[in-house]
Amino acid sequence: MNLRQSTRQWHTRGRTAALDWNRRMLEEAADGTRRGTCWGRCAAVLLPAGLGAGALGASMAAGVLAASFNVTNTPFTLMSNGVSGTGFGAILNTPTIESNTGTTSNSTAMARVGFASANLAGLCGIVHQSFAGVGYSLLLTAGQQVTATPPATFTTDLNASNLYIEAPSLNASGSTTLQNAVLGMAADQVMVAGSPLTGAQAGGFGLGSAGSGPGGSTVTLAGLNATANTAEIAGSLTLQSLSIRVVPGSATSC
Repeated sequence: MNLRQSTRQWHTRGRTAALDWNRRMLEEAADGTRRGTCWGRCAAVLLPAGLGAGALGASMAAGVLAASFNVTNTPFTLMSNGVSGTGFGAILNTPTIESNTGTTSNSTAMARVGFASANLAGLCGIVHQSFAGVGYSLLLTAGQQVTATPPATFTTDLNASNLYIEAPSLNASGSTTLQNAVLGMAADQVMVAGSPLTGAQAGGFGLGSAGSGPGGSTVTLAGLNATANTAEIAGSLTLQSLSIRVVPGSATSC
């Protein structure tokens, strides 16, 4: 076997592994159960023979990569200078969360927020975790630097489709604009990207779109700060200047 054939087979195996990982992420996101930390499962794909890294990068460039970030029993922080989204909807639910010991519970009320299409002005994700009694923070950043005080106006530089956030707390520190939206719509009638939001209770509170226009309801908010248990990108995700790093202590900003 010559070098060219060997390289071609290497890329084929890597892409197959990445697409298999992507399929499993979509299946797990769809079944409604929140499993443990997904970073470990990502590493399991990325480590063997270095096959995953190049293939995952190629999949993201092709717009076929699904991403799901879950932290068991420890909400993580998501921040952005601003978000502009279409096809926006929100409900209240009590998702099933699985702990590290394998037990499950659905006693925590959360808001599940969805965007058919979302444009973000930078992204900062912070996960706190301890190893052998020592605290660390995992920082995920992309796009422009996210500031503690949101700018008066913002320009988006990241794009995601079918973005869902499940959070006990989601706030905007700047101005928020809602258009074509209905507060108090029955939760099971709220549609995002043509599908109901997972966990919707019939007759429960929902925020949905007025009418059935091509974009549905729209939202523009400055200074997103969410304490989230889940962030799911079931469609495509475009990131600029992605960085993942670990720092000691409990970081509060990126």
